[in-house]
Amino acid sequence: MRILLIEDDANTGESIVRCLESVGYYVVVAADGPTGVEKGIAESYNLILLDVMLPGLDGFEVCRQLREAGIATPIIMITALDAIQDRVKGLEYGADDYLIKPFDFDELVARVKAQLRREGLHRTADIKIGPLEIKTEAHQVLYQENEIALTPREYQILEVLARNEGRVLSRDVLQTRVWGHDETVPNVVDVHIMGLRRKLEQHGAKSLIHTIRGFGYSLRRPAEE
Repeated sequence: MRILLIEDDANTGESIVRCLESVGYYVVVAADGPTGVEKGIAESYNLILLDVMLPGLDGFEVCRQLREAGIATPIIMITALDAIQDRVKGLEYGADDYLIKPFDFDELVARVKAQLRREGLHRTADIKIGPLEIKTEAHQVLYQENEIALTPREYQILEVLARNEGRVLSRDVLQTRVWGHDETVPNVVDVHIMGLRRKLEQHGAKSLIHTIRGFGYSLRRPAEE
């Protein structure tokens, strides 16, 4: 399990890393807001621990940018701010949980495990958007109960878009989430989107993947749904 810790205080960060590594997690550290956003988008993590008071960008803005980039990874915000409005703000920006400093490390581990359990259930659950159904364990796609044969890359793009239903994902985000750091040719995302759309349309799914000019792509359920 990979965890991204975005924390600028070296002592606090080292303590959290030791705690999490002692129970078997692998932790990557970012020491400021912009680096946290960059790492959060570029790599895949099971969970993000996010401090609020950060240089460059505060935790609220980091959370907002990650969510806008289509990152659905669970986020636990860690802060010394205990005002209720700060906790509400964090949740409104897309955080899944909130931990107030100082905290007990047993509580931290318990919160992390709880979010990872929820994420595990979410990741293994089938995705259903109107007549579109994605069986994630079998990598099988059905539309109106008819199976659609997709290439592995087409399937990955569809699953990423479906898990972020209604959100606009840029080409760079899709390329990173599907290809990682593998070298790709220009317009590789567009080419695969074109093939994916063609196969969906052949099965009657004509209005699922939308091009948002200048921004990227979004998957939305048909209007009649």
